[in-house]
Amino acid sequence: MKYYRADPTVNIEQIIANEVKRLSDKYGKSYLDCDELIELTGLGRDNVRALMCSANFPVTCVGNRKVVSILAFVTWQLRGFDRGGNYAA
Repeated sequence: MKYYRADPTVNIEQIIANEVKRLSDKYGKSYLDCDELIELTGLGRDNVRALMCSANFPVTCVGNRKVVSILAFVTWQLRGFDRGGNYAA
């Protein structure tokens, strides 16, 4: 499988801003919980919960709930993709 480096002329900040706006409009909020991550990633509940417990995932605890800001999620995805990761949404 061949991976490509990001084109230096592409404005990554604008790509992030556009995706954050799209997801914020879709869900009507600025954070995602487990159920929304399941829908976005196509992963199962156990895999999403494991992802949310991993050290490099930008999760925030609100009481007993774990949520991730849409901005942090999109940024995390693009960083992983830039390093050759295989994240989908």
